[in-house]
Amino acid sequence: MSETANLALPLVQASQAQKHVTVNEALIRLDAAAQLVLEAVDLDTPPVTVVDGACYGIGTVPTDDWVGHAGQVAVGDNGGWSFFDPRRGWRAWNAGSGRALVWSGAGWRREGLDAAASGASARFETIEILHTISAGPENTTAMVIPAGVTLFAASARVVTAITGAASTWRLGEAGATDRFGSGLGLGAGSFGTGLLGQPQGYYTPSPLVITGEGGDLAGGAVRLALHYIAFDLPGG
Repeated sequence: MSETANLALPLVQASQAQKHVTVNEALIRLDAAAQLVLEAVDLDTPPVTVVDGACYGIGTVPTDDWVGHAGQVAVGDNGGWSFFDPRRGWRAWNAGSGRALVWSGAGWRREGLDAAASGASARFETIEILHTISAGPENTTAMVIPAGVTLFAASARVVTAITGAASTWRLGEAGATDRFGSGLGLGAGSFGTGLLGQPQGYYTPSPLVITGEGGDLAGGAVRLALHYIAFDLPGG
């Protein structure tokens, strides 16, 4: 046996020379795998600068020094790279997005995952943006309800007071501009929970729309969030 069963850490062999090399390699992998933090996931091209200890979730078509290591975790190691295979159920923190991830066996998925053996899964997700109000009767935001999800709520909080002639505002989508709330306050800290009476399935992308009530909008900022279940298909 030349390596451990779970983390594939190299083992010192009987009468081996340069034992410290093997031990140090094992410690580097263990140092990365314990409390795993990924700088990025689904990355195919290695960063130009290698930072010792920095970890990356490699994508499906890796290039350069990562060729042949699809789906593995790359660890910066003395100016080069060490690699190891994540196991299904491992958890990691995505430093780029500030989210917890789970290795499903086929890729890194957001925490809250329930997966079948083939890779079919369901997961609860929350995404958010900060929307800066532009002048006019309504704003179509960059926040889009994705296709193929079941939405539970679209929530909002005013970060910077909304200005203009509007006395209140509402949150919805095209054709249903008050779906997630109406009569919402203009002051900083005002909020809307946007909880749907029944979860709603979406089959095409749908942007959120902010509409002034009683007059036009002029300025301000609102943080918007979507709360939904997303699905992954079974593997082949």
